[in-house]
Amino acid sequence: MAKKLKISGLSPGWGSFSARWLLHNLPFVFFLSFLATIYIANAHLAERQVRNIQRLQREVKELRREYNALQSELMTKSKLSEVGKNVEAKGLKKSAWKPRTIVVHK
Repeated sequence: MAKKLKISGLSPGWGSFSARWLLHNLPFVFFLSFLATIYIANAHLAERQVRNIQRLQREVKELRREYNALQSELMTKSKLSEVGKNVEAKGLKKSAWKPRTIVVHK
């Protein structure tokens, strides 16, 4: 006959009852372990998504700054005075008279 382990301060049959109870509820313990694993995996996935969203927000902010800088530069370079300066450097001058329309009759 196997000896029963006596734990001080507990009733003599406690160890065998606990083992029977654990074996009886082992599927539930496995289920709880599975749920805990799913919970931890979900937390990791959520953290990864949050980091990805933050990275994309920083990228959008940087691209928006670049867009605004390019738009400002385009507006500056398309002013009549800026175009005149760039054209004079190439030897063209602003006309003294208005442009004329040429009408061709058939």
